[in-house]
Amino acid sequence: MSRPPRRKSRSRLGVWALRVAAVVVIFAVGLALGQSLDDASPPTETSTSVRTIVPASVATETVTVTVTAP
Repeated sequence: MSRPPRRKSRSRLGVWALRVAAVVVIFAVGLALGQSLDDASPPTETSTSVRTIVPASVATETVTVTVTAP
């Protein structure tokens, strides 16, 4: 009984390197497509508004406290 020859680890490394390269290429193509679609959209007007918020005043209450000592 003879065993089938084992795959070399370099072969597995090559397969994984190919998979990683494919994922990177797909990601780059998706990124480029997204950027081109975003650049193709018409520019929107920039709207800036400035407001000054005035703090509300709090009415003060006068309280008189009488303390008596024995």
